[in-house]
Amino acid sequence: MITRSEKVKLSKNLVIGNVKLNSSILLVPMAGFTDTVLRRLVRNYSKKSLLMSEMVSSEALKHNTDTHILDYIPGEHPLSFQLCGHKPELMAEGARKLEGISTFIDINMGCPVPKIIKNSDGAKLMTDLNLASRIITAIKQAINIPVTVKCRLGWDHNSKNHVEFAKMAEDSGADAIIVHGRTRSQMYSGTADWQAIAEVKQAVRIPVIGNGDVDSPEKARECIEISGCDGIGIGRGILGEPGLISRIEKFLFTGEPEPAPGFHIRLETALLHTQMEIDYRGEEAGVRYMRKFFAHYVKNVRHACKYRFDLVRCTTLAEVKEVFNKIAESQI
Repeated sequence: MITRSEKVKLSKNLVIGNVKLNSSILLVPMAGFTDTVLRRLVRNYSKKSLLMSEMVSSEALKHNTDTHILDYIPGEHPLSFQLCGHKPELMAEGARKLEGISTFIDINMGCPVPKIIKNSDGAKLMTDLNLASRIITAIKQAINIPVTVKCRLGWDHNSKNHVEFAKMAEDSGADAIIVHGRTRSQMYSGTADWQAIAEVKQAVRIPVIGNGDVDSPEKARECIEISGCDGIGIGRGILGEPGLISRIEKFLFTGEPEPAPGFHIRLETALLHTQMEIDYRGEEAGVRYMRKFFAHYVKNVRHACKYRFDLVRCTTLAEVKEVFNKIAESQI
């Protein structure tokens, strides 16, 4: 058992397969969030961390649909694309298509969303280790870049199989495993179980990346001390603070704490984020896309509920700026 008193130290360089990264903190995939724009914004702060795409459907790749998910700029690298599906041959074919633009291929075996589960994808694969193994092996044999697997602790509290799953992934050729410390049934509720991630770390030789509830540099350190993980995957913590990975890197690797950004900085960042989405998608589509982000940017400001209500009704950049100005004035 890993205890905090052991003060586990995280290596600055995470090695996955034959690739040596310059940071062991990474951005994990979030469907509908980790598009090329958010990744570019994160890269403005953290120059070395691994960035990961939204999940890409192997079916969509076959039929050349939803190709916008593949949009990227060279400056995003190191960049990993995450592949979703349940047919070994089709997953291998998709991995081959992504190999030329990706540092790694990550296999989604942890998404808990019903529409993914009903297709036998995502976390559903944790209930069929034989099929999961065939997928990992097929992809590993099809490409020449490292393969990682993202999973959860199992289907529910009574069927946790994270250790067995991790051993299977390693035996099937996975070069690293990213473990979200919740079961599928928990979705994103409750508390991530970092001790369960420690159980995975102790069971396999490949790198283990801990994920879940890390929303501050202090939480990152605590997760490392409890789990003994080789890397930290940041997901929802990045929402509203694209500089979080950079703050964590600075805290863990230099010992220098950096305060969380105040609301003025958050509003400036939100405005930049909105402008970048507009440049990428067009004004109306860009502002609509940003609606899911606004609540995170205005979190903890006075009258946040009112401003969230106003922001999700904006359709132009001018309207967004007007609400932001009201927020700034109200906090004085």
